[in-house]
Amino acid sequence: MKRTPFSFLATALLAGLMFNTSAQAAKTYQVATDAAYAPFESLNEKKEAVGFDMDIMQAIAAKGGFQVKFINTPWEGIFASLNTGDRDMVISAVTITPERKQSMDFSEPYFEAKQLIAVGQSSKVTKLADLKGKKVGVQTGTTGDEVAQKLLGKTSPNIKRFESTPLAIKELQNGGIDAVIADNGVVINFVANNPSAKLKTIDDATFAKEYYGIAVKKGNKALVEQLNKGIAAIKADGTYDKIYKKYFGK
Repeated sequence: MKRTPFSFLATALLAGLMFNTSAQAAKTYQVATDAAYAPFESLNEKKEAVGFDMDIMQAIAAKGGFQVKFINTPWEGIFASLNTGDRDMVISAVTITPERKQSMDFSEPYFEAKQLIAVGQSSKVTKLADLKGKKVGVQTGTTGDEVAQKLLGKTSPNIKRFESTPLAIKELQNGGIDAVIADNGVVINFVANNPSAKLKTIDDATFAKEYYGIAVKKGNKALVEQLNKGIAAIKADGTYDKIYKKYFGK
């Protein structure tokens, strides 16, 4: 069919509109993660962030029609990067807490967790209360840190803070501390993959369930909605279950 100049122009405008829509859909978000928390996030031999959180985020992005770029960011400054605009979101095994919700917004939960205690195999510790008077290692600013503060006191010299949970566990192996309190997924993963470390895990009935969410800048409701739709979609079609089984085996 012969095209008139008008139809040609209309076609060109439509093509331009489609291109712009595609460009918008392919937006790349800067995603902060503290890649020292296997199996949720760690660095591979190419210094790329890999893990459960990365797979979940990629799956959400695929559903939402956007792209993500993971940037390894130290935990101490990870939330500040949202306020400065350096990062669009944070996915780093972040527990949703009332305190954090005051300064940032969260997606719906994508993972259920709880705290767990790691001690040497010969330790007589059987519950959280047994850690009173002992040196306890935690990652700075985590919920494990909060648990230790409630038990030992906010200014207790027996709370030993580290930049990452693996560093705390290393200190436990070296005998510098008596126990580590951290998220169950990280502790279980380390103990299972490092039998020579001769560690065991201790659960406690007082440990409450925690929920991980993806953090965004306070007030960014549009991005929260986009993330929530993606989380719902990967749970509905079985993608979430496949990723979960890959890392946790059930």
